[in-house]
Amino acid sequence: MACMSRVVQRGSMFAARIRKQEWMCSFAGLSVRYHSTKTAPHARRMEYQDAICTLNTLQTNASALEQVRRERGLPQLQLQAMRGFLERTGLTVEELDHLNIIHVTGTKGKGSTCAFTEYILRSYGFRTGFYSSPHLVQVRERIRINGQPIGKELFTKYFWQVYGRLDETKDAHGGTMPAYFRFLTILAFHVFLQEKVDLAVIEVGIGGAYDCTNIIRRPWVCGISSLGIDHTQILGDTIEKIAWQKGGIFKPGVPAFTVKQQENAMTVLKDRAKEMKCPLWVCPELEEYRTDLGGPLRLGLAGLHQHSNASLALQLSHTWLQKRCLSAEKSCSSTDTENTAGVLQATSFKLSPIMVKGLADTEWPGRNQTLRHGAVTYFLDGAHTMRSMQACVQWFRETAAQHERKARGTVARVLLFNATGERDSSAMLKLLVPCHFDFAVFCPNITEAIASSNADQQNFNVSVENMLTRCLDNEGSWRLHHRKGDNNNDPQLLIGDTLPLVPEKKADTLVFPCILSALQWITQGRDSVLADASKRVLAVKPSVTAKAAPLCAAAEIHVLITGSLHLVGGALRHLDPAASK
Repeated sequence: MACMSRVVQRGSMFAARIRKQEWMCSFAGLSVRYHSTKTAPHARRMEYQDAICTLNTLQTNASALEQVRRERGLPQLQLQAMRGFLERTGLTVEELDHLNIIHVTGTKGKGSTCAFTEYILRSYGFRTGFYSSPHLVQVRERIRINGQPIGKELFTKYFWQVYGRLDETKDAHGGTMPAYFRFLTILAFHVFLQEKVDLAVIEVGIGGAYDCTNIIRRPWVCGISSLGIDHTQILGDTIEKIAWQKGGIFKPGVPAFTVKQQENAMTVLKDRAKEMKCPLWVCPELEEYRTDLGGPLRLGLAGLHQHSNASLALQLSHTWLQKRCLSAEKSCSSTDTENTAGVLQATSFKLSPIMVKGLADTEWPGRNQTLRHGAVTYFLDGAHTMRSMQACVQWFRETAAQHERKARGTVARVLLFNATGERDSSAMLKLLVPCHFDFAVFCPNITEAIASSNADQQNFNVSVENMLTRCLDNEGSWRLHHRKGDNNNDPQLLIGDTLPLVPEKKADTLVFPCILSALQWITQGRDSVLADASKRVLAVKPSVTAKAAPLCAAAEIHVLITGSLHLVGGALRHLDPAASK
């Protein structure tokens, strides 16, 4: 309690450092004043929002940012620093050995693989922990017990336990506090140990070798999903460099599985496995597994690309079960930890009814997700790499076509897009052009322009100016790609209103200041959830309202929301109110 009181006292010091900035912007006829306020815990009560506001200070903690800059040159320092923070909270790497961890990395599909794996093993009756990132609506989604985000009270309780220990020891360590993701990783380990889970499925944040989750010494099994180019400033700009980083989670004698990879990537993984004395197996095709169904397996997650994720999850869960339940039938050499000569083909096995049902019932919001709200159907996918966007386009075109065949009249297609960071949004947008959208709408990852108490989705690492500039760049890229397609008889986009921040000329698209204003314009009052009185509608110019006539006339509106998991999460906050409770 003494350390807790010190956290409370220091809350007032945080408050003294509050910084407030305002931005005036005008997009699609909306005049918006942005407020970004860094708040701190109230001194008299330590509630969930207080914990989240304090957590958010770690996004811009000066010492944490200095650590990041220093560690980019010497990335191995990340794990050294992580051990130090872990010990300051009273935990040891030896304690993590008791979590019976399944460690998963990859560029595309690692979250889905973890979701399949966790659901299968939970279905066997085991108490599961699941750590993933990023969250969509609330931070506590990242730390799950038995498939459910930990409750607000539990999150708050464990947050202050960990934060208090770090805060009271920071003066003896140069005032350092862990950065946002590093803190949440420590918190997840603490929660899983306190809640006595039977196993923990841990998704790598970025890379593998120097990711803070790689403090894990003795996982029970490791997995690598599909590899591609992403986070190049951190991981390298070639598939070989990225594969080297991902293979960093291999541990001596610990069985590891991967899906089929590009030849160069597979060569690097093979070398890493040999270096680590780790047996590495390539998963079979999903169709090769045997069942009593007499037909193809059904997956709870849509898209053909989920087949390889499901196969990887089956190998991970089966290997874990073999190690946990010695009486389980030894079906293949996947448990042969003596093989370190190279990459071998893992064999398929007959799936138990529990595994079959687990694959069918798995849910993973924001990934190939479809929501129907009356006349409006939302297709949500957080694709943010070239390969994931290719998969998204294939899924959307097939799924939207199925819905359109059932529509009782004309359908208007709308793209709602944003991309962040170093990603090549222009290249991703080019992939989306053949989907033939009637409107392309862009907005930043800001849930609503009007001040909100929701701290879970605040991001202080990127300025509002940068976010809005990126939206204008994306809008320009779309118009450029679409003009190039004129000779191919592609349908023209319906013209949006002129943007005040660009020269006075017609634009093919619309840019909005926040997710809510974009959704309200797209749906034109036809989604009762967005028409809720508590969601304040921002007024737009008559010329912008007039452009929406085709949306009002259409029998149905189909909206693809993609480019960023943060964009999808912000949309879900409005479209699925239960997710915010």
